[in-house]
Amino acid sequence: MRMTFRWYGENNDSVSLKHIKQIPGVEGLVWALHHRSAGEVWPLEEVLEVKKQADKYGFHLDVVESINVHEDIKLGKESRDQYIDNYKESIRHVAAVGAKVICFNFMPVFDWTRTDLYKELEDGSTALFYETSKVNQMDPTELIKQITNSGYTMPGWEPERLKTIKNSFKAYEEVDEEQLWINLEYFLNEVLPVAEEEDIKLAIHPDDPPWPVFNLPRIITNERAVKRYLAISDSPSHCLTLCSGSLGANPNNDIPGIIRRFHNRIAFAHVRNVRIYDNGDFIETSHRTKDGSVPIDEIVKAYHNTEFKGYIRPDHGRHLWNEECRPGYGLYDRALGVMHLWGLWDAYELVKQERSE
Repeated sequence: MRMTFRWYGENNDSVSLKHIKQIPGVEGLVWALHHRSAGEVWPLEEVLEVKKQADKYGFHLDVVESINVHEDIKLGKESRDQYIDNYKESIRHVAAVGAKVICFNFMPVFDWTRTDLYKELEDGSTALFYETSKVNQMDPTELIKQITNSGYTMPGWEPERLKTIKNSFKAYEEVDEEQLWINLEYFLNEVLPVAEEEDIKLAIHPDDPPWPVFNLPRIITNERAVKRYLAISDSPSHCLTLCSGSLGANPNNDIPGIIRRFHNRIAFAHVRNVRIYDNGDFIETSHRTKDGSVPIDEIVKAYHNTEFKGYIRPDHGRHLWNEECRPGYGLYDRALGVMHLWGLWDAYELVKQERSE
């Protein structure tokens, strides 16, 4: 596996490249032009500037997360073709700095949903929390206020996207899950040939959480959906970002099994643990298996047994030791996550070597 670390860019992240460089085994940055709105072309000069920053510390820029898909593409509006053309141009520009994987999602309106960004755990740390009853009862605009008051621009909750939130909800009254699948396939048929030309894998991220929120359709939610998605095309650029935390919020999803069955189509892996409560609420925890409900040890074992050579990163972390950071994206717990993943991997590697002697 190839270890990476998500970075939000200069003057947009509490974590510096100097700090990331000190985490053992991290070779690349997971990056994006976060100030660019969905649908905009990513200017080549801005992409080259990120490469200059990464080169200074010896990091590659193989993984982009995310070139956001404009809402008109998801809705299937007539205007989508222009936004798709812009997406193709952005693919070409990130390829110019060596990008190999583009993680994207097709979630309507919200890229992810939580009700509390700083829910306290028993040990005094805080983490992202999802409260089912609150989502079922609250107005989406109240949730928007809560998320956007964090002090950081949150991916998937950009101000320009939220300005048209009422119009977006109205538009999705005409789009059910099947129509969303149709719109997704249209998008893929257009962009996959360009991705192939540039030797880039387009790796879709599962829905977070993996069920409908605010009556919006969600489609990448379980193994059946993953299988349907991957059957759309046999292009080598048609791949999956497997997020253990997103799919793992539903205890019925067998993440190690999904890895074993689709490992040759997984281009990028997010590893995150969540603790699921009986009422469907969940909170993000440390990466250690016993702290949550997701079998992180078996997940890493599945990657090791299938000889996973793709990119991986620790996903959301807790907020530790009074760190002031973007919710879910501090330095300390994600660095601990990196070391836990390496520890498991090295242990499985040792067992493999001992068995072969």
